[in-house]
Amino acid sequence: MASALPIGSTLPALPPAGDDPRPVDYVARRRHWLRRHPTLILGALLLAAIAVLSVGAPWIAPYDPQDIDPLVRLQPPSADHLFGTDAMGRDVFSRAVWGGRVSMITGVCVAVLATVFGILIGLVAGFVRMVDGIVMRIMDGLMAIPGILLAIALMSVLRPSLLTVIVAITVPDVPRVARLVRSLALVLREEPYVEAAVSVGTRPPMILWRHLLPNMIAPLIVQATFLAAAAVLAEASLSFLGVGVPAQTPSWGNMMAEGRNFVAVAFHIILYPGLLLALTVLATNLVGDGLRDALDPRLARHL
Repeated sequence: MASALPIGSTLPALPPAGDDPRPVDYVARRRHWLRRHPTLILGALLLAAIAVLSVGAPWIAPYDPQDIDPLVRLQPPSADHLFGTDAMGRDVFSRAVWGGRVSMITGVCVAVLATVFGILIGLVAGFVRMVDGIVMRIMDGLMAIPGILLAIALMSVLRPSLLTVIVAITVPDVPRVARLVRSLALVLREEPYVEAAVSVGTRPPMILWRHLLPNMIAPLIVQATFLAAAAVLAEASLSFLGVGVPAQTPSWGNMMAEGRNFVAVAFHIILYPGLLLALTVLATNLVGDGLRDALDPRLARHL
């Protein structure tokens, strides 16, 4: 039998409901989060390393990427030239480091521009039913044309430059984002909180800004990472075909196009730009996969 409490004593105070008296181990939480999302961490580290090389090109590159020295042409990798030299005697390492800037700028700009324009078009199409059919048929027409062919057509009309490459790659990517945003808007506009906002007279722009757009952030971030990876590949493809950035501009696509005629005698000319291109695309896709796992709560519950 439990002993009686002394006269005048009171029961000990219980902690409030929902409070955990145990201290929260934030370090353990971070370690657990890192263990659950290794692809995100690996991709972010690889992407950060390539970004540091590209941004720090003026200080990291030992030579000017345009310096020509015929006396050392087609030299293999050595202490003086880490990645060797090309057919004109230019340092491949310096050109590869500088070429990363073109790919990074292209990937970021295409992802941002395609996402912004895709959001605007997708929200209008998904929330305003009168223009839905017209807008989406235009988007379907753009998607029916292969992206690389549309980019080549735009590049042949416009003046070759980095800005032209960004515009040419962005145009085919906008419909993909617009269709994603439209599908999300069609689902979210039937939610009770959206119907409640409509019933109290909230203006459509405010509904789009405060209720629909915040609930699309997670899938849009993941989609933007895949657009960036595809844009890096598209820029390299256009430059390799000779319709990208000007030939004198160091880029990974231009370097591989110039070195394809010397593969038998100097394979390093295309090896290192190709490796950097592959690592950049791989790192971006790893970041996208990791963000998808981290931001999707339904998927996280199954992991």
